[in-house]
Amino acid sequence: MSDLGLAGRSVLVVGATKGLGLAIARKFCESGAYVLLDYAHDDEAAKAALASLEGLPGSASLIRADPSTEDGAAQLAAAVSAAGRGLDVLVHNAASWHPMPAAGASVADLHTDVAAALDPLLRLVPALLEHLKPGSRVLAVSSSGAQRVIPRYVALGVAKAALESLVRYLAVELAPRGITVNAVTTAKLDKGDETTQPEMVQVLAARTPAGRLSTPADVADVVALLSAPEAGWIHGQVITADGGLGLRS
Repeated sequence: MSDLGLAGRSVLVVGATKGLGLAIARKFCESGAYVLLDYAHDDEAAKAALASLEGLPGSASLIRADPSTEDGAAQLAAAVSAAGRGLDVLVHNAASWHPMPAAGASVADLHTDVAAALDPLLRLVPALLEHLKPGSRVLAVSSSGAQRVIPRYVALGVAKAALESLVRYLAVELAPRGITVNAVTTAKLDKGDETTQPEMVQVLAARTPAGRLSTPADVADVVALLSAPEAGWIHGQVITADGGLGLRS
């Protein structure tokens, strides 16, 4: 395992107990970081996630809080403060998706997805600012649907496009503090047995120059790279991790 200088770092992952979020938490734990796994409601999945990280070089703990609310953001800030390590990395992976067409979309459901994308960062960054050290990283997970049209993906596509814009604004405002803000974007992920629309995996894998679909671990690796000290001169960027699939779309 390569040393990215993440051992001993304090990390908060929002949306951390399943899929990509859990892969990100695992990557940081493998690197020796202290990881706080935030989740919204599924206690059983959270317990299973925590158990899966046992025995790794780092340490992990759970917190149930909704960072899209003022109370939830305050709860997370209090947990970071109580740990006494400050915060080196904040990863926003929470999302909501209501499939729908653009023409005749449910405005209420679309607004829900946009809020799920924007509100955690809008609330957490101010709440955690006193704990974010110079050299800290704020990272958001985006989607290729922010830039490309995917059937029935309008709500999440618009939400992620707005999130990428927010990343740029935050990057400019936080750069003088020595804090970088970036996003990692990817396409459909191969999650093994948990993959939705498995019939699409073979089709998209054949179109991917690297020969297969991205996995959660692939994207987690890029999140870790952007968290390394050497990534300190990258500000306000959206880094694509898709094995080259987007080059052929």
